[in-house]
Amino acid sequence: MGRPAPRPLLLALLSLALCRGRVVRVPAGTLVRVVGTELVIPCNVSDYDGPSEQNFDWSFSSSGSSFVELASTWEASFPAQLYQERLQRGEILLRRTANDAVELHIKNVQPLDQGHYKCSTPSTDATVQGNYEDTVQVKVLADALLVGPSARPPPSLSLREGEPFEVRCAAASNSQLHTHLALLWELHRGPAHRAVVALTHEGRFRPGPGYEQRYHSGDVRLDTAGADAYRLSVAHALSADQGSYRCVVSEWIAEQGYWQEIQEKAVEVATVVIQPTVLRVAVARNVSVAEGKELDLPCNITTDRMDDVRPELTWFFSRTPDSTLPARHVLARLDRDSLVHSSPHIAVSHVDARSYHLLVRDVSKENSGYYFCHVALWTPGHNRSWHKVAEAMSAPASVGVMWLEPDYQVHLNASKVPGFSDDPTELECRVVDMKNSEASVHFTVSWYYTVNRRSDSVVPRELLAVMDGDWTLRYGERGKQRAQDGEFIFSKAHKDTFNFRIQRTTEEDRGNYYCVVSAWTKQRNNSWVKSKDVVSKPVSVFWASEDSVLVVKARQPKPVFASGNTFEMTCKVSSKNIKSPRYSVLITAEKPVGDFSSPNETKPIISLDQDAVVKLENWTDASRVDGVVLEKVQDDEFRYRMYQTQVSDAGLYRCMVTAWSPVRGNLWREAATGLSNPIEIDFQTSGPIFNASVHSDTPSVIRGDLIKLVCNITVEGALDPDNMAFDVTWFAVHSFGLDKAPALLSSLDRKGIVTTGRRDWKSNLSLERVSGLEFLLQVHGSEDQDFGNYYCAVTPWVKSSTGSWQKEAEILSKPIFITVKMDVLNAFKYPLLIGVGLSTVIGLLSCLIGYCSSHWCCKKEVQETRRERRRLMSMEMD
Repeated sequence: MGRPAPRPLLLALLSLALCRGRVVRVPAGTLVRVVGTELVIPCNVSDYDGPSEQNFDWSFSSSGSSFVELASTWEASFPAQLYQERLQRGEILLRRTANDAVELHIKNVQPLDQGHYKCSTPSTDATVQGNYEDTVQVKVLADALLVGPSARPPPSLSLREGEPFEVRCAAASNSQLHTHLALLWELHRGPAHRAVVALTHEGRFRPGPGYEQRYHSGDVRLDTAGADAYRLSVAHALSADQGSYRCVVSEWIAEQGYWQEIQEKAVEVATVVIQPTVLRVAVARNVSVAEGKELDLPCNITTDRMDDVRPELTWFFSRTPDSTLPARHVLARLDRDSLVHSSPHIAVSHVDARSYHLLVRDVSKENSGYYFCHVALWTPGHNRSWHKVAEAMSAPASVGVMWLEPDYQVHLNASKVPGFSDDPTELECRVVDMKNSEASVHFTVSWYYTVNRRSDSVVPRELLAVMDGDWTLRYGERGKQRAQDGEFIFSKAHKDTFNFRIQRTTEEDRGNYYCVVSAWTKQRNNSWVKSKDVVSKPVSVFWASEDSVLVVKARQPKPVFASGNTFEMTCKVSSKNIKSPRYSVLITAEKPVGDFSSPNETKPIISLDQDAVVKLENWTDASRVDGVVLEKVQDDEFRYRMYQTQVSDAGLYRCMVTAWSPVRGNLWREAATGLSNPIEIDFQTSGPIFNASVHSDTPSVIRGDLIKLVCNITVEGALDPDNMAFDVTWFAVHSFGLDKAPALLSSLDRKGIVTTGRRDWKSNLSLERVSGLEFLLQVHGSEDQDFGNYYCAVTPWVKSSTGSWQKEAEILSKPIFITVKMDVLNAFKYPLLIGVGLSTVIGLLSCLIGYCSSHWCCKKEVQETRRERRRLMSMEMD
């Protein structure tokens, strides 16, 4: 190990690490100033942890070698005699800006002030650490900047809005050094001033706040006019351009990569006065016009502007003569591009350069009021910009409208009358004998219906539809639903003609119809007021009705003798009192009389709709999808064929025909339905007879045990086992009777595919073929819900001599009842054991508590009782 460092050396190293030393800084490079301007040199101390306020000494040297004391913040007698008088006059002063910063100010710089300036800080430290002084060089240049206006005294420019003007000032510098000039145009209006546009010392143009858009559009620009002249040009004067314009020029120099502003001069150039534009607007004071006529109001403009100005004209309407109210309404407007913005009944016409007319067509009493004409004059600027130079509002023009009541009659006729049911009906309601047609009105209609009655009693009318003044159509209770379904159509063919059409006239539509035409006038608030109602004469809609008749006859061209043959049936249809019928056909089948496998069941097989689209209905035999065909032979004849008939196809076949009548478009209405006579398929065969039965060795089981059910099939007649197959399906009715719907459990088809039905409890099912004629159903983990009647349904398949499989009729077995019992011993074993155990523990605990109580608490009372007994015994002995 080395020797430990001496204690003074450790303290010195620690102080050197903690104290970083002071650094005095003045501006880098050379400062350049012009004679007569002010010189400011800042000085500050950085990285100093000394006293709270640092003292500074300033010295000056013209050559940079021998410095003379100039000023001090610490010692008042520090300056030399040469600078004491200037310090007293305030030409030289020190201004402290912070505890560790100070500025040297020299006002009115003279050529003798050129030289080197040193800033230092007095030190009382034992050791010197850092830089305690810094020096900067100052150059003093002669005033070579010349700035002046274009004319003296500054001129006063008087112009109107929109006219151009320009002002100029001259600026030049004869400095020996390479300097740059910067120029700024200012606008003075009283104590406030705004920067218009500037040219920086780097040669960049900058518009002042609020002048950006005008500068970029070219309306305000700054450019040079000759070698030393700078021109501010305004293409279109605005009222905000009025004021005194001042030219501010500053001189800049670049020293060691930094820009310095060495001096600045300003001069008043010109005063601009904007003359207001004379604008007067006049309209007619009192105007009367008849209702329905055209209102023509002239607006005359007077102005002293003859240059390129464009007027913008707006017509206002108000109920009161006060034009300042916010409730005034804009009627029409003509913009500065001569585009008219108006409504279909209001227009603006341009008669000459100083006259504009407002035209209101078909005036009504709602047009009575006060009209105002507002005009604004615009002058074009650069890049399609515009400036408003004047605006004025006319005095109110009072307009009165004389109202005329309309006089007219209403005629109702039936353009289409139905001959029978489902024919269309069309009624036309028309306004005739119109008088005072100049009145500003429009017409609406209401349609009504009444029932024909021979007596003179009052017949209530029913509203079909009514049209309000704002063209809103409302339906009555009778016509609402049929109008929504498109059966009632209300239309307006002309302004004075209305139509009502019933697409499909029914028996309930027979009766009297009439229309009511209402005349409406429009109010200023866009509402309509009814002025008159005229009722038409009624029109009767009636025809002699006859019932629709539809007859369907079915026949079998050739009988069916054996299974495998083709069955054919044709259906002939005849109709009466049905308009343009089109037929849809449905082939149905039902079991013959005596077949109880599915009694009273009519099964739809195949259908053909009125558009000749064929659809299989309840034909579920996937192997015989193409085995049935239904086709249209003629418009009123249809043919049904069933190929490769099987024994299970035996039954009664019928044609159910529906007649459809066209309603509108592609829509159809059902007119009548007819059912044909039955055609029976009966197979006279001597084939085998099949029977099915169910038995179980476990008809009563305990919950959780296995249930086994066997479906036995017996065959009467000689038949090779290879030529027969079976579809077996198990059903269960979970009730004590057969009053509930059977639930599908599981099925096994003749190809060996098993399908299991959905169950809501946890027991499982399995179905298997034990032998050729036995099928076993097992219920694993039986539950309480598995009780009920179980039976199997068997569909035999027999292979014919031709090699095709024939489906026989389905047979059902008799049901067998299965009960599921609960294991009482296992169910109550654990509760009984727990009860006996708890009873034993509670009894022992009670005995223990009684013994303790009698032994400790009642011992004294027992002894006293014994003594009393002894006394009684002794008394008896005496």
